[in-house]
Amino acid sequence: MFMVYLGKGSELLTGLLLTMGLLTRLACLIIIGTMLYITFFVGHGKFWYEDQHPFLFVLLALVFFFTGPGKWSLDALLWKSSLK
Repeated sequence: MFMVYLGKGSELLTGLLLTMGLLTRLACLIIIGTMLYITFFVGHGKFWYEDQHPFLFVLLALVFFFTGPGKWSLDALLWKSSLK
C-alpha cells in the first residue's frame, strides 16, 4: 500500500515540476524510475502490446531530460538570474 501512495505522490510532484519547468531533469529521472517500475513490475514487462502507456511516458521523460527545460521555464529564470 505504501508503494502505491509513493508512486502516485511522485507522479503528482513530478507532473507539477515539469509543468512549471522547475528542476526538470530531476523530475524526469523520478518519473523515469516510477514508470519503469510500473512497466516491469506491475505490468510484467509487456510494453510492446499490452501495457505500453507507462513505457511511452518513460520515452517522453527521456526526451525532456535530454532537451532540457526551455527558455520560458522557472529553471531558466532562476539560473539566468543567479549567473548575473
